Amino acid sequence: MPKPSQFDISKAIRPNVLALEPYRCARDDFDEGILLDANENALGHALPILNGDDTSFDSLDLHRYPSPTHIPIKQLVCTLRKVPSPDNIFFGVGSDEVIDLLFRITCAPGKDRVLVCPPTYGMYSVCAQVNDVEVVKVNLDVEEGKFAVKVDEVNKVLSSAAKSLNPIKLVFLCSPGNPTGTLIPLADIRAILSNPDFDGLVVVDEAYIDFSPEGSSAVKLLVEEGWDNLVIMQTLSKGFGLAAIRLGIAFSSPQIIQILNNIKAPYNISTPTASLALRALSPAGIAAFQKNIATLISNRETLKEGLLKLPDILAILDKGDANFLLTQVGSGGKPDNGKAKRIYTKMATDDKVVVRFRGNEYGCEACLRITVGTKEECEKVLERLAVLLKD
Repeated sequence: MPKPSQFDISKAIRPNVLALEPYRCARDDFDEGILLDANENALGHALPILNGDDTSFDSLDLHRYPSPTHIPIKQLVCTLRKVPSPDNIFFGVGSDEVIDLLFRITCAPGKDRVLVCPPTYGMYSVCAQVNDVEVVKVNLDVEEGKFAVKVDEVNKVLSSAAKSLNPIKLVFLCSPGNPTGTLIPLADIRAILSNPDFDGLVVVDEAYIDFSPEGSSAVKLLVEEGWDNLVIMQTLSKGFGLAAIRLGIAFSSPQIIQILNNIKAPYNISTPTASLALRALSPAGIAAFQKNIATLISNRETLKEGLLKLPDILAILDKGDANFLLTQVGSGGKPDNGKAKRIYTKMATDDKVVVRFRGNEYGCEACLRITVGTKEECEKVLERLAVLLKD
């Protein structure tokens, strides 16, 4: 499919954002020498030494503001994800900051709209409400756990909205989906990107991509095909096991990345976060990451086999592309939402085994979303489910 010749960044981005003169922080200019330009505390931090020898952070210059760009980390991400330049990469405080900034650069409050495909990640709608942006919903095709994007319907809605006073400026596609655990084929994403009437951005949320087959990422569409209206979000929270450091990543054209950099807080990624990210993306860190991914994928298959052997587990609805299993609970061969909710509550309160009840979401009736844990954790959840399903 041809790239849309109509894509014009001036139509996708709010005029006031395009005209913004970004704040220039002290570390944009100089980061070496006697630094008396940023009103930092020259005496250093005042952290006490605990347990006799706890100086693990003393080498990080915590009294100094962090880098506003973190180019060394971006270069490591380029190598990992096969992206040509740090100019294609933005770092946020988790993917949630990226989501919020995308709303702020594209959507005029009370006027523009966004499109989501339920069941999907709830923060898209939360950010929309915070930013006073209407949400248009085109539900996934959920028949028999298909969880497929209705591409023709999405494009029809986008084309219709383009002719209105309230255009759609963002399309959020979660791949693999949360809670669906199912990839969106790159052909479907490409078909939406190529809509000639759509002036906004297509955002592909790939938080769980490391648990999917090789070659599944939409980064390929950006790097090899050059879609300027595409943003891909990833994170170190899931595959790298670094949820606590809050480092989200956006990949896009240099123009979009520059706009995100223009409006972010000056020092949004802290020095401790940057230090841990550098360790995670080192050769030794990548080796540990790959080993953990292989282990979790193996555990996922073992957990799936165990779940399907239990009475009243009707199906695993997802396609096994993430680090969780969307597990449907039933009675008499039919989904039983009440039973699923009771089991979720009893496991959490009595057994301290916590899964996520998702039975109130579209297409997820009577479903528990069970994260793939360690071998011992998977065995424990199977043990408790076996007991509770009989009650």
